[in-house]
Amino acid sequence: MPELRKDPVTSRWVIIATERAQRPSDFGVEPEISRGGFCPFCPGFEGKTPREVMAYRPNGSLPDTPGWWVRVVPNKFPALMIEGGLGKVGYGMFDRMNGIGAHEVIIETPRHEATLSSLTEKEIVDVFWAYRDRIIDLSRDNRFQYILVFKNHGSSAGASLEHSHSQLIALPIVPKQVMEELSGSADYYRYKDRCVFCDMVTQESTEGTRVIYQNEDFLVVAPYSSRFPFEIWVLPKYHNSSYVEAQKIHYERLANAFSISLKKLDRALNKPPYNFILHTAPIKNQCEAHYHWHFEIMPKLTKVAGFEWGSGFYINPTPPEEAAKFLCDLEI
Repeated sequence: MPELRKDPVTSRWVIIATERAQRPSDFGVEPEISRGGFCPFCPGFEGKTPREVMAYRPNGSLPDTPGWWVRVVPNKFPALMIEGGLGKVGYGMFDRMNGIGAHEVIIETPRHEATLSSLTEKEIVDVFWAYRDRIIDLSRDNRFQYILVFKNHGSSAGASLEHSHSQLIALPIVPKQVMEELSGSADYYRYKDRCVFCDMVTQESTEGTRVIYQNEDFLVVAPYSSRFPFEIWVLPKYHNSSYVEAQKIHYERLANAFSISLKKLDRALNKPPYNFILHTAPIKNQCEAHYHWHFEIMPKLTKVAGFEWGSGFYINPTPPEEAAKFLCDLEI
């Protein structure tokens, strides 16, 4: 029988459609085929992107030249513009402000054919460190309230260029979905005097039925109320609300957990398209006690359609317990 499951943080409901249960082979994921042609993210074409705002490169190496191993540039077609003031105004019952923000691209490797899952753990650490450096820098701008880091991998997941990259958008407001998480975790803390994510780590570690992988500092799980088949959360075992407050060893162990997770998804699902999102505290952090930063990885295997848009529910045809067991048992 199908199950309705409630997310303990946001109170969002999902339907685990056990009658439609699907294994990895049922999704028929077609591997991405290289589109070829010119790539502005490849070394030698630095002049084809906006001027870099940060890069990891050898000492003495000039900006916007080859030699880098991680490079960050403004998005050529930004969702928001960095110049100007917020200009908040009311218009009758409506509110508006200028589209102020920052939209950057983190080019994760100079190698065009590489994917994040094929990078070494050291290379992934550098990508995570780049996120940290850019978040810290942009947080100094008083116009911004939240910085969203995300990755679209594969054309069906929204990637317009196949060269491995992720993105960052600094926003003048805290997004509604982030507010729902903050509100839900605050309610849980007021009721139980504990962090909901810490409780999640404890229970999932104890039960083990949804654990995919773990190391000293990170737990990888298929969440109890998974919205999507083979959805994965990467949770720190230690409590901290802000991604940028992690230590060097934490980024190294995060890279290990991420590398294993992505390799397992690649093997199980024939290198699927996916999105991942970094969930972290707002810039003006007032949620140290109750919030807990983490990553959510969502393979693009099903489509969101009318029922989901109309109800706010998600239908997941693969129980997270089955997804976790399959991924956990895969040898990498």
